[in-house]
Amino acid sequence: MQTIRLKQEKLPYAVNEELKLLRTNILFCGADKRVILVTSAFSGEGKSTVTLDLCRSLAELGRSVVLIDADMRKSVLKRRVVSQLPEHGLSHYLSGQCTLDGVICETDTQLFYMVLNGTIPPNPTELLASENMKKLLTFCRENFDYVIIDSPPVGLVVDAAVIAPLCDGNVILIEANEVKYRLAQEVVAKMQATNCPILGVILNKVTSKKYGKSYGKYYGKKYKAYYA
Repeated sequence: MQTIRLKQEKLPYAVNEELKLLRTNILFCGADKRVILVTSAFSGEGKSTVTLDLCRSLAELGRSVVLIDADMRKSVLKRRVVSQLPEHGLSHYLSGQCTLDGVICETDTQLFYMVLNGTIPPNPTELLASENMKKLLTFCRENFDYVIIDSPPVGLVVDAAVIAPLCDGNVILIEANEVKYRLAQEVVAKMQATNCPILGVILNKVTSKKYGKSYGKYYGKKYKAYYA
């Protein structure tokens, strides 16, 4: 099993406390909520960074966790790897080009593992709906305490809705003051239609009156375009 090193950033105290609160909320969702999908409306809302920090936080608490980068169109997580990228990723496994042993990587955080997205395929939605995706999640469910899936924004593509039925629950991340109410309602409706329980909503990049500043810079910037 290959080991990868990730960029380490010291979070401000207030952000770290909110992250612990998110972790606690996930833990109290119940022992049956272990495979969790995280999605958003658009790109650039900070979903991938929040997801990564959540996984680290769970691992620091002694839970084994694997983060699956299911964004096979435009991965953000891959940019956080500072060591050599693994030869194979999710797209290789789903298309039958390698085994599970070739895609699950250890990280430099104990109990934290990752499956990176791999080479961008021409048919990501079909691969995510494949039998191999079900086998991957079954294996991870049996071998890790938590399986966290970073999916593409459901407001842009259908991928998250394809994966959701295989999960125990989903979390929607919304950027404050950027996503309109009607669009947020559409995102919620799409996820409700999958029959995968919505565990909650993360409101990101909030300007806190208490701390007098916004923490948006820690959780990414807005992109004008997501897919070519």
